[in-house]
Amino acid sequence: MIETAQAFGIDIGGSGIKAAPVDLVVGDFAEPRKKILTPEHSTPEAVGKVARQLLDMFEVPESAPVGVAFPAPVRPGHPIEFMANLDQAWVGEDVWEVFSEACGRPVSVVNDADAAGLAEVRYGAAKGQDGLVIATTLGTGIGSALIYNGVLVPNSELGHLILDGKDAEKYAASSVKDKKKLSYKKWAGRLTKYYSLLEQYFTPDYFVVGGGVSRMSEKFLPYIDVKTPIVPAALRNQAGIVGAAYYASYIDEKEAQA
Repeated sequence: MIETAQAFGIDIGGSGIKAAPVDLVVGDFAEPRKKILTPEHSTPEAVGKVARQLLDMFEVPESAPVGVAFPAPVRPGHPIEFMANLDQAWVGEDVWEVFSEACGRPVSVVNDADAAGLAEVRYGAAKGQDGLVIATTLGTGIGSALIYNGVLVPNSELGHLILDGKDAEKYAASSVKDKKKLSYKKWAGRLTKYYSLLEQYFTPDYFVVGGGVSRMSEKFLPYIDVKTPIVPAALRNQAGIVGAAYYASYIDEKEAQA
């Protein structure tokens, strides 16, 4: 791992596991990321081996903080309660222990949407924004992150708020747009209802919209009619890795001060 990197981030997805050393000064990859396909049987043992393989590929030193962005709610010291995108063998496992044992070093684990939100607040579209930032990822579902004055409120899962009698993500996710063949403008009408619901419950100061569809933000964001400023994510697919690395560095520093 080259000298400009201060931490290492790993992003666990249902189809691919991506990783890179991160320059925490600028919030960018210090070296091009590498990707390994998620094992067909994505058990804790199999995914842990891939994480270790990526560490070895980059020759990450023992002193570097390592963070993992994980696709489920994560509470340190508590087992995973449900799993959507990986093998069900994860249910009941402590992910901090799984990755730390597999990698042979302390590893910090954070929810993937929370990692992306942290990256956007620290380095991206919401950098310098005070108050409550709600970052969302629009994809197969809706991921969310709540960050208040730079401090993460973890595991918000706001895609599961009830909207029109169903989970909001089943009404307004990007996958719903594709399935129902909605125009961007019609989909924006659904998104208006969703973000208006978030305004009603949380009175946020800023919305950040991420996910792969954020690359086409000019096609739908101007049609979302809400009072809160709403902007596209800046880091896009880098956010999970960068956010995981930043989170690990924060945890490492906090433990050093304890």
